[in-house]
Amino acid sequence: MKLITGLGNPGSKYAGTRHNIGFMVAERLAQGNGIALKKKGHQGIYGVGRVAGRETTILLPQTYMNLSGVSVGSACKSLAVDLGDLIVIHDDIDLPFGVLKIRTGGGHGGHNGIRSIREVLGSGDFIRVKVGVGRPEAGGDVAGHVLKVFSAEERGKLDNVVDNSAKAVETILLQGVPIAMNEFNNRDIST
Repeated sequence: MKLITGLGNPGSKYAGTRHNIGFMVAERLAQGNGIALKKKGHQGIYGVGRVAGRETTILLPQTYMNLSGVSVGSACKSLAVDLGDLIVIHDDIDLPFGVLKIRTGGGHGGHNGIRSIREVLGSGDFIRVKVGVGRPEAGGDVAGHVLKVFSAEERGKLDNVVDNSAKAVETILLQGVPIAMNEFNNRDIST
């Protein structure tokens, strides 16, 4: 069983914000693979089906970003998911908008959702799909930046970013992390 988790904040107040890009990608992945995200459990909303031929659960934690680990930890334990079978999709302010980076392991990089997951699982040895949302201007408020909606110019390219991020996850499942890294890492996926 693969567990794909998109990080974000629940509720209409946060829909379409930079912090919710993980939700957007996970929802697109579910939609593209005919998986209905209608089940409730693990303090989240989830669906089960097949992605790239693999039995997969797609989870959207409903705990708010800072407590994502509660939901992810519950799902990992209940589904007996190994860390190597967990893929977490999240926003990254250290990457420009439209740039993707796949990595396994590492620290939390200041991301509270990843920090929470690492604390609950006791390890950071899971796969991350980091979707660039850019930084605020020098001296700008980071929290305010990630909780804002995308600019009009970014919204024009957002569908491509979300589609290509979903393709990156499918490539991980089909061909493995190294091949997906070679294909997607540090490339502009907004065009």
